[in-house]
Amino acid sequence: MLETHRLRLRDWHEADLEPFAALCADPMVMEHFPSTLTPEQSAEFVVGIRQHFSAHGYGLWAVECQQGPPFIGFVGLARVRFRSHFTPAVEIGWRLARKTWGRGYAREAAKAALAYAFEDLDLAEVVSFTVPANNRSWRVMERIGMQRRESEDFDHPALPPGDPLARHILYRIRAIDWHRQESDGAE
Repeated sequence: MLETHRLRLRDWHEADLEPFAALCADPMVMEHFPSTLTPEQSAEFVVGIRQHFSAHGYGLWAVECQQGPPFIGFVGLARVRFRSHFTPAVEIGWRLARKTWGRGYAREAAKAALAYAFEDLDLAEVVSFTVPANNRSWRVMERIGMQRRESEDFDHPALPPGDPLARHILYRIRAIDWHRQESDGAE
């Protein structure tokens, strides 16, 4: 479990399945994904998260507010499961309930996940990616110190060529840069 000033990143509970299914059924939350998820697909997603934790010792943590809702989404680390010019790699990602957007929760939780990646797991680098239109997500990437090189943008191999969501932008942060940011007190 990881804690921040306002949040707790923790293991998943059975009580998280229903609010997670609602989150994944929200068209605005899933706007930059191929589709919303059914409750069954959301439950399968959580099974995959639990398997990743078992196999690797880290994953996508359930996020709760310390002074509020017991579940608002997930933030965490996962091994990228497809081949691309930047793999093998560990990705940082998030998906939060729409009612929590605009409060800095994604940035706050992502910074805790990066600290874990670089201090506890001793990773050399973490990546993140999204479609260009997902400005909420790539702004979080920039706020946590990640950088993009346009030459590294790619077409997601799980999507057919020409799909409007196929093109992805790639952000990276190296451990050395993260440590430098933290020692400089950068936000």
